[in-house]
Amino acid sequence: MSIKRYGVGGSTGTGGQHLPFAKAVEAGGWLYVSGQTPMKDGEVVEGGIIEQSRLAIQNCVDIMQDAGYTLADVVHVKVYLTDARYFQSFNKVFREFFADHPPARVCCVADLVVDCKVEVDLTCYNSERAK
Repeated sequence: MSIKRYGVGGSTGTGGQHLPFAKAVEAGGWLYVSGQTPMKDGEVVEGGIIEQSRLAIQNCVDIMQDAGYTLADVVHVKVYLTDARYFQSFNKVFREFFADHPPARVCCVADLVVDCKVEVDLTCYNSERAK
């Protein structure tokens, strides 16, 4: 089984710092997308939980699609919220992306190392890519 890494060079975080991890790693038909925050061009986008949730999920989706996976391939999502009161609003956004193919999911409240409201990562599987 080969391992392919996506987005190793050139990933930047807040303040332009180089991030020492891959955006995603593919192995045996599995794709693991690293946690994504509501960042655009290396900076957290201002806004409430709705706007930040959309961008964090969309960042995951963009990475996943660049690697050749679709929303139907998403099998598990991890969500980190900084406040439990964001749960219902996050779920509304989550449904916008995953209503047709709901994955398994965990959602917890945690402090994040980036000053934002949400972080999302996802795992995909595509049997055609397992070959």
